[in-house]
Amino acid sequence: MNAEQLRLKDSTWKKWGPYVSDRQWGTVREDYSANGDAWNYITHDMARSKTYRWGEEGIGGICDNDQLFCFAVSLWNKKDPIIKERYFGLSNPEGNHGEDVKELYYYLDNTPTHSYQKMLYKYPQGEYPYAWLVNENKRRGRNDPEFELIDTGLFEQDAYFDVFIEYAKSAADDILIKITVHNRGDKEAKLNVLPTLWFRNTWSWGYDDYIPEMSSDSKGIVSVYHKTLGQFWLCAEGAPEILFCENETNNKRLYNYEDGKKFYKDGINDYIVHGSDTINRQNNGTKASVNYDCTVPADGSITLRLRLSKGVSTSFVDFDQIFNARVIEADEFYNDIQKRNEDADRRLVQRQAFAGMLWSKQFYYYDVRHWINGDPAEPLPPKERAESRNSKWMHLNTKDIISMPDKWEYPWFASWDLAFHCLPLSTVDMAFAKNQLTLLVKDWYMHPNGQLPAYEWDFGDANPPVHAMITLKIYQLDKAANNGKGDTYFLERIFHKLMLNFTWWVNRKDAQGNNIFEGGFLGLDNIGVFDRNAQLPMGEQLEQADGTSWMATYSLNLLRIAAELAVTNKAYNDIASKFFEHFIYIAGAMSNLGKDNEGLWDEADGFFYDQLRLPNDGVEKMKVRSIVGLIPLFAAEVLDESDIINNPIFRDRLSWFAQNRPDLASLISRWTETRTPGKHLISLLRGYRMKSLLKYMLDENEFLSPHGIRSVSKYHLNNPYHVALDGMEFSIKYTPAESDSGLFGGNSNWRGPIWIPINFLFIQSLNRFHEYYGDDYKIECPTGSGNFMNLQQVADELYNRVSSLFLKDKDGKRAVFGHYNKMQTDPNFKDYILFYEYYDGDNGRGVGASHQTGWSGLIANCLHM
Repeated sequence: MNAEQLRLKDSTWKKWGPYVSDRQWGTVREDYSANGDAWNYITHDMARSKTYRWGEEGIGGICDNDQLFCFAVSLWNKKDPIIKERYFGLSNPEGNHGEDVKELYYYLDNTPTHSYQKMLYKYPQGEYPYAWLVNENKRRGRNDPEFELIDTGLFEQDAYFDVFIEYAKSAADDILIKITVHNRGDKEAKLNVLPTLWFRNTWSWGYDDYIPEMSSDSKGIVSVYHKTLGQFWLCAEGAPEILFCENETNNKRLYNYEDGKKFYKDGINDYIVHGSDTINRQNNGTKASVNYDCTVPADGSITLRLRLSKGVSTSFVDFDQIFNARVIEADEFYNDIQKRNEDADRRLVQRQAFAGMLWSKQFYYYDVRHWINGDPAEPLPPKERAESRNSKWMHLNTKDIISMPDKWEYPWFASWDLAFHCLPLSTVDMAFAKNQLTLLVKDWYMHPNGQLPAYEWDFGDANPPVHAMITLKIYQLDKAANNGKGDTYFLERIFHKLMLNFTWWVNRKDAQGNNIFEGGFLGLDNIGVFDRNAQLPMGEQLEQADGTSWMATYSLNLLRIAAELAVTNKAYNDIASKFFEHFIYIAGAMSNLGKDNEGLWDEADGFFYDQLRLPNDGVEKMKVRSIVGLIPLFAAEVLDESDIINNPIFRDRLSWFAQNRPDLASLISRWTETRTPGKHLISLLRGYRMKSLLKYMLDENEFLSPHGIRSVSKYHLNNPYHVALDGMEFSIKYTPAESDSGLFGGNSNWRGPIWIPINFLFIQSLNRFHEYYGDDYKIECPTGSGNFMNLQQVADELYNRVSSLFLKDKDGKRAVFGHYNKMQTDPNFKDYILFYEYYDGDNGRGVGASHQTGWSGLIANCLHM
């Protein structure tokens, strides 16, 4: 085992990590308003003065796993109106496409124990254009692209700083910090670098009035004491001055209220920028900054070194040696993972994808009961909060390290995002991946009625039920890595909770009791003609092809898990049979079974559609060609002969359906036949329907783009779909990038772009079908090309197309960078990768959240395979 793998066996190495959020302002947790307007309760402008209740934010920040004590880097270029303590971005109402960070920063490296971490922040030397970014995006409409920091021209003359922030652990509680500032301009430039320490304010809420201690009696050394963490010291090379204030809300600035306190959270900012008398000259407090007032030579750099540890030492003799050792060990760790991958560019992209996954861990704290009822030492919350969002989730109490979708745009867990995160995370840290999957089914997360929490904006929303699919996949990967020995405790523990969740879906999302599901928006935001979460004007119900397909997939996932557990515990034989029966009845409901115009399959088009169930019990098909109609491809499972032979209850039930319900049996794959020896396929799709869907999916004039599968067919570019309901007109067209719809704040788009998790599932399904059908079963790819491939080759083609989002093409350009020539060609830009929320369906440029390495981190698995 290499050094990092050995460290993974010792949990103390994860005590400190990158668990500080990129944004805490504007979150639901910090919103104590009566009207639930989280974006305006604490704004970016208020953030420097307002003490948070539930978490902390910073640039390149680290903290302990209870977030009692934090460290991050602040900067001032001598021109900005405020020091740069946090990333700036637009709130949802400000952006022409919703909330959006307006900074350039990159997560470059990280190991799973965070023994080595590296990131880059690009800081303009000119005044940061806060007002320009707000006003220009406000001026632009939904049909215009977002106005980004790079569009301002501040980087064109290279008048900016590259600030590299690196951490290396000498021991679990001995952290070396290196800040390297490069001046990319041709003139020397001045800069304050302010490494900043602070305690999360836990003493102002009325539960514990203990205030930890931070002080300095000599330059360059800060004594830090917390009764839980013990004694720490921060030593800064060069004996710079230390500035102190308190992590307390400046009520005078924010609310024009004199509270009698002397020092506040914004004290260091006001001292640095305005020279105000706002720091504590007694050199103590609960927040402190080391003040390096630097001049960086033209085209040169400076390096600052600090050490946060249990022991005080002003010596940095071993600093470089330890740093170099950790870098070498990180290389060894990733070399083991990437040993089958010899292409340098693929290795670079994959390693940065892993880095983003690991940097995106966050301390997530949210006790809904305390949040709604308020704290003893604070004013009573407005009465409206008793019925506010999440008031039906009073049991939810989280205080964990959780993988975030994007620590700025989505600094809260989302259940289906988190499940996808676990696949790339399992490659580098299997134990953490299992921990994350187990977390969401714990009693204090999962609702008593069996629902999994969606995300903090509304825990009661329904995300696609992918938890069982990913749990099974993680179990199989772990089993393969351990010579066929599976962690059945992990599998069984989650399985029992998922059966409760499955029951919730059946009871709550099948209004007609007909095995067709109305899941709501299901995380696909604006993919529908109208808001799929809204009550329709006359009580119509939208029966969903994707919701129903997800439930068919869920049934097969649970069947497969039960079959695995039945190997050692025959009690699970019955359960495998139960979920097969669920699956086959869902298949029947989707396929009509003789009722005029009902069912989600359209025989004439050879495609699955949502349908509206009307008040008169009639139905109307919503003939939109979107991935909603392709999701039935996911409902496929390959069983070994032994899974059936060794389970007599399941085997007999299969036989009963074949003999007594041939109408149902004829709808799904021929499970009684083995095409590849010893393999049985259970799928929603027999060969004809699968080929019909793939004909659409692999058509470059429909779903197949140069970089993966689009979420809506390009057919709808010139053929928008329209529907009238009770005098109201609704429509949808192919929109390849930014959303032109205001649904869900307009900050994401499922009407055309490429989404990596969905593409990943298509690839997985094609490989699963190939496992059964073998090499002889071929389809045309692309449709109309005359080129025929087996299904594994089609999967490989999709892998290559999705990977081309990030990899250099023959001209050395990356699709993800779009039209930005500087990003494509500048040596200080072109190899730093941003992993976006989704990608333009025509050219592959990155769109939406720019640091959503979360599920875009699945590219690491694509490159790995």
